[in-house]
Amino acid sequence: MSGPDDSFVLIDGPWTHRTVRANGIALHVAEVGTGPLVLLLHGMPTFWWTWSQQLLDLADAGFRAVAVDLRGYGASDKPPRGYDATTLAADIAQLVTALGERDAVIVGNDVGGLLAWTVAAQAPEVVRRIAVLGSAHPLRLRRAILTDRAGQRHASARTWATFQVPRYGERLLTRDDVFVGSLLATWAGPRWRHTPDFEASVARYAEAMRIHPVAHCSLEFFRWAFRSVPRPDGRAYAASMRAPITRPVLQLHGDFDTCVLPSTAQGSSRHVLADYEWRLLTGVGHFPQQEAPEAVSAELIRWAKLG
Repeated sequence: MSGPDDSFVLIDGPWTHRTVRANGIALHVAEVGTGPLVLLLHGMPTFWWTWSQQLLDLADAGFRAVAVDLRGYGASDKPPRGYDATTLAADIAQLVTALGERDAVIVGNDVGGLLAWTVAAQAPEVVRRIAVLGSAHPLRLRRAILTDRAGQRHASARTWATFQVPRYGERLLTRDDVFVGSLLATWAGPRWRHTPDFEASVARYAEAMRIHPVAHCSLEFFRWAFRSVPRPDGRAYAASMRAPITRPVLQLHGDFDTCVLPSTAQGSSRHVLADYEWRLLTGVGHFPQQEAPEAVSAELIRWAKLG
């Protein structure tokens, strides 16, 4: 049976759906509100919808809130290559200017958080400040996977190993709702797991993953991240990320996050020269924007209003 097409993610609401060309591809965005730009980046296995509550709250607070489907996801283009962190970050940096803005507050969860760190290091001119949720600085995450055997390496090993196997990960992600559901359940905190919103989210994200070839595209980033470490492109990326972050950073992290452990994320501060704030959210896992939407919206609004 064929999967859904891109229109599945064009969910009705007070936002406007449109396509914006940036870095040579077409990126789908949902946007609402007017004012300074806040750009919201999702992670795996979600799409723009994960920010639906924050879109509304930020717009009500006087911001132009834009949630994008990353390259390879949702209704954005799905080219066969370009899933390395530098290219994905260039998509985001050029999207800021393609939206007609000089800079933005960039907010990211999971892979989107890693891209927020990357844009802040590689293209700081388009960044006012960043907020990262469920994400560590890329070099901090790499170091923890290598050295923290009982902690971050154990937390990452099974999923990352599954993602490396050609075609196997794609089959798991598209066969039914079980694998996507298991990712969400494993990484989420206990409060959200037992709510109707969690069950609805599993169904929505699993269906969006069946848009061809989203499953393959989403895994290509993880394959690049693992396989590029000894290669010239991986070494060049690591070198670029050694540049200190000179834009203010807000780090929101759930104390139940089993994907990126709190101890791993908190060590990211050593890479930041600018103002840095850390907030640990109680009872929350890897998806704070959905698990504690009111608290996250309040923090993002406060952070965006600082400058």
